[in-house]
Amino acid sequence: MKSFLEDSASKRVKSELFKTLEKQIREIVYTAEDTIDTCVSQAAAGSWFKRNLNPNRLSLAKEVQSLREEKVKPAFEDARMKFATLQVADAPPLQDTSDPRKISLTADKKIVGLDDEADKIIKYLNEDSKELEVVSIIGMPGLGKTTLALKIYRDSRIQYEFPTIIWVYVSEEYNKKDIFLTILRKFTQQDMSRKSEEELAQQVKEYLSTGKFLIIMDDVWTVDAWDQIEAALPKSNIYGKILITSRYETVAWRANRERLPHKLRFLNEDESWQLLQLEVFGKEGVCPPELEITGKLIAEQCDGLPLAIVVIGGILVDKLSSVSDTKMEWKKVSDSVQTYISNDDKNRRMENIISLSYNKLPYELRDCFLYLGMFPEDYEIPAWKLIHLWIAEGFVKQKPGKSLEDIAEENLKELVNRNLVMVDKMKAEGEVKTCHVHDMIREFCKREAALKNQNLFEEIKMSKDGVSESNISEVQKFRRLCVHSYVVDFFLKKPKAPKVRSFWCFSKADITLALEHIPFIIDTFNLLRVFDVNPIRFKRFPTKITQLIHLRYIALSGDDFKVLPKDISNLWNLQTIIINTKSRTLEIKADILKMMQLRHLKTKAAVILTKEGKGEAGVNLRTLTRLSPQCCTKQVFDRAPYLKTLGIRGQLLTLLDNRSLANLGRLEKLKLVNDAFPRVASENPLQGLPQPDRFPPNLRILTLSSTFLDWKNMFVLGMLNALEVLKLKENAFMGKCWDVVAGGFNSLEFLYIARTDLQFWTLSGRGDHFPKLRCLVLKNCEKLHEVPTCLVEKLQTLDMERVTKHAVAAARKIEQEKQMKYGEQSTRRGGFKLIIAPGDE
Repeated sequence: MKSFLEDSASKRVKSELFKTLEKQIREIVYTAEDTIDTCVSQAAAGSWFKRNLNPNRLSLAKEVQSLREEKVKPAFEDARMKFATLQVADAPPLQDTSDPRKISLTADKKIVGLDDEADKIIKYLNEDSKELEVVSIIGMPGLGKTTLALKIYRDSRIQYEFPTIIWVYVSEEYNKKDIFLTILRKFTQQDMSRKSEEELAQQVKEYLSTGKFLIIMDDVWTVDAWDQIEAALPKSNIYGKILITSRYETVAWRANRERLPHKLRFLNEDESWQLLQLEVFGKEGVCPPELEITGKLIAEQCDGLPLAIVVIGGILVDKLSSVSDTKMEWKKVSDSVQTYISNDDKNRRMENIISLSYNKLPYELRDCFLYLGMFPEDYEIPAWKLIHLWIAEGFVKQKPGKSLEDIAEENLKELVNRNLVMVDKMKAEGEVKTCHVHDMIREFCKREAALKNQNLFEEIKMSKDGVSESNISEVQKFRRLCVHSYVVDFFLKKPKAPKVRSFWCFSKADITLALEHIPFIIDTFNLLRVFDVNPIRFKRFPTKITQLIHLRYIALSGDDFKVLPKDISNLWNLQTIIINTKSRTLEIKADILKMMQLRHLKTKAAVILTKEGKGEAGVNLRTLTRLSPQCCTKQVFDRAPYLKTLGIRGQLLTLLDNRSLANLGRLEKLKLVNDAFPRVASENPLQGLPQPDRFPPNLRILTLSSTFLDWKNMFVLGMLNALEVLKLKENAFMGKCWDVVAGGFNSLEFLYIARTDLQFWTLSGRGDHFPKLRCLVLKNCEKLHEVPTCLVEKLQTLDMERVTKHAVAAARKIEQEKQMKYGEQSTRRGGFKLIIAPGDE
């Protein structure tokens, strides 16, 4: 059955009969899986004696036999016959050709044209006003409102004019508290998350009442949303400016009745062709002449809609081979675009273009792509979370010589390369850190994944009075559910969802679920595999969850989670555990190193292992964050020899003489957090670091936090030959001077330094200093005079925030010298990128 589904995905056109057959087979596959897992659940309940005398066993056996004889066999024969006779079956499959010339991952959006548009908006923002001024950009989805706002945000004229610039995502399902906290984080490091919305609004008004600022509010959907945000803005501040983007003109007029909303235009033909070249080739002017006529025709067919060009570009980049073959493939795409955009409704055209791109995806990527629709609008998706959810859902197929995580990362890169996923942030080592999908792509994913099509997942929307906007009676048919708001109201209805395998909640606001409601979860989802509900704050660990034996992925939150119960070991399918708690420690009573499938345990608390049994189940464990120093023993690490990521939190003094870390030959990422509680970390600094031979031999990424080490100890880290990324956070090193002697840090590519009192950074000795360093990030280094000139000259990126004016001026001078030497375009693309936070100049 699954083979049929995989084969059918490669057909270019499908008749309604074919689609109906496809859906029937998918439902039979689901029924078979449910039957088998129900059998396993019943077998796991009680003793052998009870299991074998269970009267349900006979009915279950009959159900399995009936399923096989009455559904599977007839459907298989019917499918084989129809599949053979349908003309569509003869269509050649789409080829998935991998090409090394695909665009490299980048967090920067490709911004083409719109210079005139940006100039107009910047002119508006720089005008004098009698009160707080609001400027609006409006336009249809996919037209590039956010892209234009981003262009303005990065413009040097804006960064020079406004000391404070804040970017706020609003979106359809906005959360006032989250918006206020985003603004306040620009002014204070104080944790204000426990304050009420009214208190936060007052704080926002006080901070914004004086000074010059620009707040960009992206994607404001409703007049009501604007009214609630506006209440916290000080109208009397004549130096303040607000820039909003919205698809609705009524929102713009409500925000400012005195100024016409700026209606964003479509790209012209030259701009469209320019953007298409950037998407396919990475730069302009390199398109082979043989492809230019067809390429310009495709760009023209996209009607100046940037999102359409980006999506089509993702299709074309997958067709790059020899020029003659590419020309033929591009001609086919051109013909397809004409078919897909024939609809007069521009919104419908965009949906058709996304559908064209989706239909060309390999089968193994389709569910991975549609899955993105279950995250809320404008949600910044952590790549780590997405990858492990895909694995838990069974979307990632094992391949020889590669881990599931590696394959899932390749899938994400492929979706990025096809321009279906946009990168927000990159990791220091060059991988995707967070990403998101455009609103129109998200809507397409939701429609395609819905019950009437794929039945992959369904989003249940609840109104403010707790009434479901979806048919609650159909919940029993759904495979996966996401409920992002009014979750408590959903559970109070006691829905029956015996087929649901995944339940997610990514609400922007915290949700408190009373203890008496927890049994509803067990009763509702007895075959659950994925339970990701971080916004729900449990008062204590819901032990009844341990009855859901099919669980593969759990993400839970509770302010006072201090213990992970012994019964967690009953979840023998569990692959990933994520625990969010404010407790400093998390005691684990289960022997997690005995759980055969467990691969990742993630929490910020110091994990205390109370059971250190025997066995080799721990060989599957890849992530363990964060472990208490007292548990960093040879016995523990011998049972988890394949760890790749390890975090340690607690009093790190005990690690100085610990040799056990050196035995972790596969460890690549290590984070050390010095938590000296109940003492203050600054009163209990580390006196030194372990010798280089006591660090893991293949350590690539190291993070230190609150260690308060003297800079003279940096030489130890310089001797770690495999070290590529070094992050020094929260006073990791202290002291006025850091003198770097040549000959160390031979592999270091990325250096991050935050919150230190360092004043003088010098380089001494003959030889090369930091020979491979390409990126330097300095945050809250408010006493540092300057970065060594010879070091900056070899950098590709220098990112500075809250540093001295002198340090900024020195960096600007080097940037100007590079521009004069290599030219502005060369500097921007290859040599040096200087990032200075707004207000630091």
